[in-house]
Amino acid sequence: MTDLPRAVERALRAPSVHNTQPWRWRITADGVQLFADPLRHLDATDPDGRDLVISCGTALHHLLVALAAAGSAVEVRRLPDPEDRDHLATVTLRPGPADPEAAAMSPSIERRRTDRRRMGHTDLTPTQLRALVDAAERAGGALLPVTTPAARELLASVMVDASHRQAFVPGYPAELRMWTGRYSGARDGVPRESVAPPPVGLLKPMPLRHFPHGLLSQPREPSGPRVPDDAASLFAVTTPGDDVIDHLRAGEATSAVLLTATGLGLATTPLSQAVEVRATRDVIRRTVLHVPEHPQILLRIGHPANLADELPETPRRRLDAVLMPRS
Repeated sequence: MTDLPRAVERALRAPSVHNTQPWRWRITADGVQLFADPLRHLDATDPDGRDLVISCGTALHHLLVALAAAGSAVEVRRLPDPEDRDHLATVTLRPGPADPEAAAMSPSIERRRTDRRRMGHTDLTPTQLRALVDAAERAGGALLPVTTPAARELLASVMVDASHRQAFVPGYPAELRMWTGRYSGARDGVPRESVAPPPVGLLKPMPLRHFPHGLLSQPREPSGPRVPDDAASLFAVTTPGDDVIDHLRAGEATSAVLLTATGLGLATTPLSQAVEVRATRDVIRRTVLHVPEHPQILLRIGHPANLADELPETPRRRLDAVLMPRS
């Protein structure tokens, strides 16, 4: 018999914007229901609610992986209730074999971390790139690499532009402080121990979202006349449309890519800031990617830097804090 509470508990390890964990769950007699938690919506950071739904999509995929690892076959109904926009998915247990590809990702659930530090100087291999692209496709999205130097430079400038625009959004600075300066013992938010200062000595460092109060050290610099740029690859997770269902599937694809990368021994950083701003999101679509599909989130993936310390586990809310009563 499938241990549904345990599967949901493992799904709580999914990444979310600012580690807000904006989800609620209901365990039923034959499955699990996933709901968005509007009380954890970041109004200033995420005015369209796309980050919230993408975050819930990562948790949904984590749940499917946990259930597959437990040997369960499932049926998934996304947006099953037109009268309840917060009801994002219903997962029902079904007879039959579990998905072996999903089950294979299971060990990565507890191992995955968000690494905002400098990464290593070795490019991803074609085999690794293919595995990441295939993982996104199987989960209902697409993973597009940003490969040319010109495209990477343009994307970096777009990320800086998004940061400047958000700095003047009413409520954004306070929202950022609230979720990155959590009190000791908090079970959500971005802990100071998971945030590092910007790396020094890189010719073209990638401009990540600025989190105050970081206590995490950058990896020690390699010896040599200068510190070379890290070789992390940049990707965009895209979907054909830009509706709630697309945001949910983008979250599932993001989870699949992150877990696959973790299984390959790679470091990962989800980057949402540039797609939270409509103007910069449009520039990414038209000018960086040159595609009709919609970018939903950016991912930075590379080999961990040499001598990088192991990252601490970020906190999660307890299972009883996210479970809804049975109807």
